[in-house]
Amino acid sequence: MGKGRFEAFSDGVIAIIITIMVLELKVPHGENLEALRPLFPVFLSYVLSFTYIGIYWNNHHHMLHATHHITAANLWANLHLLFWLSLVPFTTGWMGENYFAVLPTALYGVNLFLAAIAYTILQLSLIRAAGEGSLIKKAVGSDIKGKISIMLYLLAIGIAFVSPTISQALYVTVAVIWFIPDRRIEAVLKDSEVS
Repeated sequence: MGKGRFEAFSDGVIAIIITIMVLELKVPHGENLEALRPLFPVFLSYVLSFTYIGIYWNNHHHMLHATHHITAANLWANLHLLFWLSLVPFTTGWMGENYFAVLPTALYGVNLFLAAIAYTILQLSLIRAAGEGSLIKKAVGSDIKGKISIMLYLLAIGIAFVSPTISQALYVTVAVIWFIPDRRIEAVLKDSEVS
């Protein structure tokens, strides 16, 4: 399969995920600012999840630029990632509707953790298909950011049962770590064009 079709399918699914999330934002009944108050947690959870989906889209796009061949294993690994991302609207809505309560906050973290694991599996699958000397392997390196993110998700899931606020702060921290698209891939691609 060509890389373009692989990327286009992923882009389409991600666009649908964002659409589903925004459709969960309900119009308030009332015409003053007080009518918006109950929607504030829903809006905050939407902003966080929109940021996460954007981060996955950006890094997925960058990762595919360093990839030249797509295998059946890559297709399944990508579907695995898209499955966990497709659950983000559900966990986002549950968390926001329940004002960041303990269990919804923990489940949101489980969703983020499993999406991160799936992204790592996709990354390893693409490296396996491309080979150890490939651009993607050079770009990913030891993937310290990915490993730190997974550990922070696990920590946040446990902490959610003690303090959902600290758990939320950890989710925001991971988003901040990844907000800038992965520059390693850009640097490796630029080096390969020069040489």
